[in-house]
Amino acid sequence: MRAKWQACMPVWTLKNSTELLRHAVFIVALVPLAELFVRNLGANPVEYIMHSTGSWALRLLCLTLMMSPLFWVYRGSILIKLRRMLGLFCFFYACLHCVLWFWVEQELNFIDMMADILHRPFITFGFLAFVSLVPLAVTSNLAMQRLMGRRWLQLHRLVYATVVLTILHYWWDKSGKNDFDTVLIYTVAVVILLLIRLPPIKKYILIWGSSNGKA
Repeated sequence: MRAKWQACMPVWTLKNSTELLRHAVFIVALVPLAELFVRNLGANPVEYIMHSTGSWALRLLCLTLMMSPLFWVYRGSILIKLRRMLGLFCFFYACLHCVLWFWVEQELNFIDMMADILHRPFITFGFLAFVSLVPLAVTSNLAMQRLMGRRWLQLHRLVYATVVLTILHYWWDKSGKNDFDTVLIYTVAVVILLLIRLPPIKKYILIWGSSNGKA
């Protein structure tokens, strides 16, 4: 009886550790939102909140894209669960960013909003990035994954267009202020995250991950 109990212990510990990690990531992902309620937002709180929510949407999008390469190496199913969670938090902060823009800057005026989208390139890219996130968020659950089959994978490749559009949105916004330092860091990170998905590089990472798993 004791031997059976001891055999079950590693499984129990691993399961609880992964659940603890999921809960920890969930709480940490809410910290930027909580921060908006407790810190001094400066002379222009709306601008600060818009910048914060937009920046966190981009950071979470980059973290979401990191999960698959990590999975290729470490093969932990928790990484796929975290990918889904991080993607949904990305969509959450993107929603806050867009709602604030439509509510405060456009004063809920649909005509002004469409004019902005059509005539201001950085708004165009941002809007297209947000629209591309919607089907990804809606179909992120396991039920939709099973229902769509291979089409689910094809649809979720849209995330690559999303991240490119987001970088273009950010780059165009910063170009008006001649401030490229931060956006350059994000651009390099995104380029790396996209390059490692090229078949030859991905194949090498998979082989390396497989050899590490056997070691």
